[in-house]
Amino acid sequence: MNVYDELKARGMIAQTTHEEKIRELLNNEKITFYIGFDPTADSLHVGHFLQLMVMAHMQKAGHRPIAILGSGTAMVGDPTGKTDMRKMMTQETILHNAECFKKQMRNLVDFTDGKALMLNNGDWLLKLNYIEFLRDIGVHFSVNRMLTAECFKSRLERGLSFIEFNYMLMQSYDFLKLYQDYGCIMELGGDDQWSNIIGGIELVRRALGKDVYGMTFNLLTTSDGRKMGKTEKGAVWLDPKKTSPYEFFQYWRNIDDADVIRCMKMLTFVSVEEIEEMAKLEGSQLNSVKERLAYEVTKIIHGQEEADKALQAAKALFGAGVDTENMPSTEIAADLFIDNAVSVIDLLVATGLVTSKGQARRLIEQGGITVDDEKIKDFNETISIDKFDKGYVVIRKGKKVFHKAVKA
Repeated sequence: MNVYDELKARGMIAQTTHEEKIRELLNNEKITFYIGFDPTADSLHVGHFLQLMVMAHMQKAGHRPIAILGSGTAMVGDPTGKTDMRKMMTQETILHNAECFKKQMRNLVDFTDGKALMLNNGDWLLKLNYIEFLRDIGVHFSVNRMLTAECFKSRLERGLSFIEFNYMLMQSYDFLKLYQDYGCIMELGGDDQWSNIIGGIELVRRALGKDVYGMTFNLLTTSDGRKMGKTEKGAVWLDPKKTSPYEFFQYWRNIDDADVIRCMKMLTFVSVEEIEEMAKLEGSQLNSVKERLAYEVTKIIHGQEEADKALQAAKALFGAGVDTENMPSTEIAADLFIDNAVSVIDLLVATGLVTSKGQARRLIEQGGITVDDEKIKDFNETISIDKFDKGYVVIRKGKKVFHKAVKA
């Protein structure tokens, strides 16, 4: 199957600039394409995972990816999807984050022997002469047209800073630079990047008279339109120090029935034909599909050994016993123990199972908290230090979330 048709069958493609031409190129030629990643944190997250899967599919089909680490564009910050201006970061922080991205990308994309390139756009953006940039690049952009772009429209009411207004020009210049230096003819990205991608395509056409192409992908959302990859503790990260392989596995194991088939298609290499068979299952039968999804994505990001461990722990949780060895854990500071006991509310906050004491109270009132198989009925309840005689207690939130609280 042509990689374009493969991506379409997996429900990944949102928009294309020239659908038939792109399908023809991907079928008959080996092209160079790029996706940009602004290093605004020290780890990639689940949203980036989808972009890396696209790169992997394209590379398997013989095309050459360029991963652009936005050490230049991150100095400005993309206004897309943001209600307020992004926090400004130092160059040192951005470069540190970019190094973290590099390590994680190598799990999915093969950068050996020139099969893929990893470049920092700061290498050219930070050296630009402002007046020359305005004369050579800015002249090709219409302010009136830019203001109609979705990424700017949503910000005009709250206020759009001039520095952010330049972001589209910088990203567009990346495409021009990559076309000139590396023969890159296609930019890929999430569907929220459509306006920026169009800006680059038009810049190449106006500045050089050449045709280049763009393709965007559906964002990773739930069936009711909410962005995936968020938990009560925050984002689901690809760095095992920020989101453990066990927690990563559990996130996918616990997704809604309505989302599992779509995620199987978008986030695994399992064949579309096999997934279509899975789509015929209903109700509790989907639990096996969720387990397969969790295993496949954990194996891709963290390796087979960690995926096997997480699967073994999950089977124990959903079976007769509880495997605490691979369970996420938090050390409980000694100063939380008052009169040789710690309050359940303090325990829940300390482990990150809730974000506030108010949320902890509500969960307890709803009967959603169990400590060592004893349901907590009163939000004033405390856990005696004697309960920690084995070194820890196991907290269960709801039916599926387990956490080990370890006495420091």
